[in-house]
Amino acid sequence: MTTIAALVPMRHHSQRVPGKNYRPLAGKPLYQHIIETLLAVPEINAIMVDTDSPPVMEGLQANFPQVKIIQRPPNLRAPQIPMNEILAYDTAQIQADFYLQPHSTNPLLQPETLSAAIQTFLAQYPAYDSMFSVTRLQTRLWDSLTRPLNHNPAILLQTQDLPPVYEENSCFYLFTRPNLLARRNRLGERPLMMEIPRLQAVDIDEEADFEIADLLMRRRLGIA
Repeated sequence: MTTIAALVPMRHHSQRVPGKNYRPLAGKPLYQHIIETLLAVPEINAIMVDTDSPPVMEGLQANFPQVKIIQRPPNLRAPQIPMNEILAYDTAQIQADFYLQPHSTNPLLQPETLSAAIQTFLAQYPAYDSMFSVTRLQTRLWDSLTRPLNHNPAILLQTQDLPPVYEENSCFYLFTRPNLLARRNRLGERPLMMEIPRLQAVDIDEEADFEIADLLMRRRLGIA
C-alpha cells in the first residue's frame, strides 16, 4: 500500500502579517482551514504540523488530536532557514512513500484538488519524480529591461491566444525523501506541474491577501 504523509509548516511569527497562522479567517484560525482540507483527502495517511507556535499547538491538541505535532527545533526557526532543510528534518519523523507539503496560507485549496493531484502523480510515477502546483498565466509579460518574455509586441495577439506560462504558486509539493535528501530540494529531476484553479491558489502574504481570502472563504461558506 502506498503511504502519503502531509507536512504543514507553520511558523509562530510572521513578518508581514503578524500572527497570521492563528489569526481568525472566516470564523476560525487560519491553520484550521488547511487541516480540515487535508483530513478530507482519502489518499493521505498521516498529517503532521511542524511549528514553534504555542497557539497552533494548543489548538491542534484540543481540536485535531489525530494530527501529529512536530515542534520545530530552535536551530530551524530563523526566517532565513530554507524550507527544504526543515522538510529534511520533518521527513525523518515519520516514514512514508511520498510526502505532500501544502501551506496554511492557502486556505481556499480544496480536498478534491489534492486528491486529483495525488492520483495524477501516482499514475505517472516514476516517469515523473515529484509534483508542484501552478497557476496558468496568459498575459503579456516583460522583464526588468523591458524585454517581452512570452509575446511579440509587433503581433498583438489576444491574451487568450498567447502561449501559456505557469507560475509556481506554492500551494503544494509532492516528493520523496530520497530525492529531497539527494538534491536538498522538494523538486526532483523530472517534476510534474499540476495546474489548479486560480481562486484556490490565493496566497496570504500581505494584509490585503488576508482580507481577500477572508471574503472569498465567507462567500464559499455562506457566512456574513
